[in-house]
Amino acid sequence: MMRLPMFEFRAPRTIAEAARILAGEGPSAMALAGGTDLLPNMKRRQQVPKTLMSLRSVGELTAMELGDGAGATRLGACVTLADIAGERRFRNGMTALGQAASVVATPQIRNMATLGGNICLDTRCNYYDQNYEWRKAIDFCLKKDGTTCWVAPGSSRCMAVSSTDTAPALMALGARVRLVSVRGEREVSLAALYNNDGIDYILRRPDEILAEVLIDSTHDWKSTYWKLRRRGSFDFPVLSVAAAARVNGGGVVEDARIVIGSVASRPLVAEAAGKSLVGRRLDLDAIAEAAALAARMAKPLDNTDFDMTWRKKVTAEFVTCALRELCGDDVRLERERLIRYSPELFDLAV
Repeated sequence: MMRLPMFEFRAPRTIAEAARILAGEGPSAMALAGGTDLLPNMKRRQQVPKTLMSLRSVGELTAMELGDGAGATRLGACVTLADIAGERRFRNGMTALGQAASVVATPQIRNMATLGGNICLDTRCNYYDQNYEWRKAIDFCLKKDGTTCWVAPGSSRCMAVSSTDTAPALMALGARVRLVSVRGEREVSLAALYNNDGIDYILRRPDEILAEVLIDSTHDWKSTYWKLRRRGSFDFPVLSVAAAARVNGGGVVEDARIVIGSVASRPLVAEAAGKSLVGRRLDLDAIAEAAALAARMAKPLDNTDFDMTWRKKVTAEFVTCALRELCGDDVRLERERLIRYSPELFDLAV
């Protein structure tokens, strides 16, 4: 049995108190929300904070104010993924977020896991997500205690992959986050929060608390989220696609965003693909062009499930299906075929 290391426990009741604790304890302290990622990591000695600061008693972090499409939406960082997945008012322009939250892990985990925790999810890798003894046997890895990235031994950068489900969906919706510390507050677009480095993957400072997610009006927007994993539940994504588009009454795209997840150390915004759709109808030619542009960004490595070459090949198909769904096609059978996946169904070499 893997046991947690010793730690001190703090339970503030306000964001201001929590910020003071982080400022006083320094980098040796970590915030604890649902704990579904942090606590297993502590058992594997991947993260060993001396102080855990629970956010469960900070009531303002569980607030959820939905704009219902016309107004802005504000989501506290400790809103659970189950609350988001079960909220029918996300079945509009914010459909992608509801879908992303609903496919994270299992119902039991979603009942505990929080939106802020999923946004800040630690990067993953086959060489990193092992117990301490396994990692010690290979002389550890660059991300924790070692000097070599076993995915790319010649690289000076850790190649661990971003596996958050909600971040790509939120980025497609143009979301921002509010960060709070004793130095004050700042808002950062979610797309600017991540760094393409498996170790230094998030630009939230150690003394900052991710307090809130803000989404501007999604009126006239449509969005969707597609996830690839081996099993139909529990597994982290090995490829994800979030797509959102604002379409006018004449069926012409006025704005569009496509985000590719789980193929790098951060979610990747396919800017060229989104721009290629603006001013056009979502017909097959426009979709094919956008899918090809988005797939060029996907350069998965051999650090997670499935063959990396196959994962690269199916990116365009996932983008195609997501965009077809936005234009109103019935892709329910395609979604069922793709989301839980066996490579043999694609007739592609593995």
